[in-house]
Amino acid sequence: MPSLTVVNGKQIVIENLGPMQRMVRFFVSPFAQMWHHRDLIAAILRREINERFKGSVAGWVWAVIAPLLAIAVYTFAFTSTVKIPMNELAGTKMGYALFIFSGILVFNFFAEMAFRAPMLLHEYSHFIKQTIFPSDMLAVISTLRATAYTLISLAVMLIFQLIAMSWVLPVTILLLPLVFIPFLGFLIGLSWILSAIGAFTRDAGYLMINIVPLFMFATPVFYSHESMGPPFNLIIYANALTGFVEVTRDIVLYGKLPNMLVYGWTVLTSVVTFYFGYWFFNRYKNVIVDVI
Repeated sequence: MPSLTVVNGKQIVIENLGPMQRMVRFFVSPFAQMWHHRDLIAAILRREINERFKGSVAGWVWAVIAPLLAIAVYTFAFTSTVKIPMNELAGTKMGYALFIFSGILVFNFFAEMAFRAPMLLHEYSHFIKQTIFPSDMLAVISTLRATAYTLISLAVMLIFQLIAMSWVLPVTILLLPLVFIPFLGFLIGLSWILSAIGAFTRDAGYLMINIVPLFMFATPVFYSHESMGPPFNLIIYANALTGFVEVTRDIVLYGKLPNMLVYGWTVLTSVVTFYFGYWFFNRYKNVIVDVI
């Protein structure tokens, strides 16, 4: 039976839960909070998306132009000098450009979150200090905002792939949500960790600015893990992004099922990062309001 106690004039209900009940509550809690605050998440998300191109004449057109220019540059700069086997795409003019762009797509999604997360709570400090604001939902909102632009880039890539593959896409593309959803969980968990650290020190933001660009070269964006000799072709999977990049290429470009060990590793990494990030953020949640 739950017990009632009073702390600083406030009534607090203390529930006597067993270990299994506490574990179930912990695993369900982040999703329950997302559902409970769904209207607030939707409202802030709409505002953030609308403000992204506020004052711009072209507006959302820029979200389409950016990936178009990227693919055009990669095609021009790399296809004439670098040759990488691409299965169905081998021998096509934009094969390597799509190879690179698929890696850039995953990495840029990660980079946007890594750059913004350390300062995320500072952006909303007024709401956090002045109102009863669910600060843990900011990581969810920020990830969904980045998701909107990533999906636009993905759509552009698929259109170019249609052209490159004679208007036929592999049926394995239908499996893309099985990669995308774990990746969202990974990024939300990462945002919880970085935003909590960033609340205490702005050095976290400066650290991300310096190491994220370097991190690109530790991720198989411009190359495949298969081109690396042992043991580096296995060590590279210590970088969680490697699995996401390789699995995405398998189901989108190569039209084949991903290696189940690699996919299992990416899912495990996502689950651990998501729940560790949730635990880490909530551990310091009550202190954050005093330090930002």
